[in-house]
Amino acid sequence: MNVLDLFSGIGGFSLGFESAGMRTIAFCEQNRFCQAVLRSRWPEIPIHPDIKTLDGSEYAGAIDVVCGGYHCQPFSVAGNRRGADDPRHLWPEMHRIIRAVRPRWVVAENVGGHIRLGFDEVADALEAEGFTVWTFVIPACAIGAPHRRDRLWIIAHANGKRLQGRDRQLQAGQNGRHQLPEVFPALSSEAGLPNQLAPSMLCGRHDGIPRRSHRLRALGNAIVPQIAALIGQAIISFEQSI
Repeated sequence: MNVLDLFSGIGGFSLGFESAGMRTIAFCEQNRFCQAVLRSRWPEIPIHPDIKTLDGSEYAGAIDVVCGGYHCQPFSVAGNRRGADDPRHLWPEMHRIIRAVRPRWVVAENVGGHIRLGFDEVADALEAEGFTVWTFVIPACAIGAPHRRDRLWIIAHANGKRLQGRDRQLQAGQNGRHQLPEVFPALSSEAGLPNQLAPSMLCGRHDGIPRRSHRLRALGNAIVPQIAALIGQAIISFEQSI
């Protein structure tokens, strides 16, 4: 399954999805340090530098999954919680690209506070486009990481009508809705990736490493790839079941 990875950061989504058997077609990331990390691991995959200038129509019909952790600052309790009034509110840009690409799946991640501020806008927009939406709040410790870090995961699946115009049609179930949660029997630590993330694995040496602040900032903004791997495995299992 082909993936368009938005707000890519250092590639947490693609690392997880790749381990599940998916393939990233393109990244979109503005931060130069993160771009360098992406190029070092995926040298052949193009990187779009700005989501505001990315024309999703070039990927129409070629992408199965659009993923991204759009900026959390508008919704985070650590910020001013201005929601749609925050200039960093970039869900509309992701929505624009989803409309142009017409993927089968959308997988997004954000802070837990998004449930109370802004999530209704996202869910309404996806459902208006013909997606069925499910949400999960999953902490990093659910896969064995040594910190809690609750995050909201949004999984949206296109019904048959939504996919009209694509080269590959998906056979919809009754009323175009599927019982996706049954494919997620339990979030365990069976994603085939390291469970215990020691500091040395994340950042190298504790002192004296070049650009340490850039690394820590990138890691702080990154998703937990093991969770993405579990979601990717569930999506592939669901696709195979139909």
